[in-house]
This record gives sequence, C-alpha cells and structure tokens, in this order.
Amino acid sequence: MDNITLYSKLAILPDHLKSEVSDFIDFLAIKEKNKHRKKPVFGSGQGMFVMKPSFDEPLDDFKEYMP
Repeated sequence: MDNITLYSKLAILPDHLKSEVSDFIDFLAIKEKNKHRKKPVFGSGQGMFVMKPSFDEPLDDFKEYMP
C-alpha cells in the first residue's frame, strides 16, 4: 500500500479517529523498535548489587514485636 492511498483514507476520517490512528502508529513504532532489542540473558545482572551479611538479621524497629 502506498502513502497516497493511506493519506486519502486518513483524510476522510473524523478528528477523533485520526487521533486513534496516530496513537496506533506510535504503538507500532515502539513495537518495531523493541522487536530488535536484545533479551536479557540469565545471570547478566551478576555483580550489580551486593547484599550485606546482616541482611537476614532482625530489624531494631521491630524489637518490641519480637518474643
């Protein structure tokens, strides 16, 4: 389908439908852009954060609720 045919079809639409077509075109552009994006590989985030050795210790804020 050529651009002239698309434009002539778009020209006869009411304004509220032209807005929907514009939103759909934006959606298709984002979808196409994301199609070529690399998918993350398992383990690729290794070393991005470190958990402290005291992570599992109880918090001081909850001492009054602990037995």
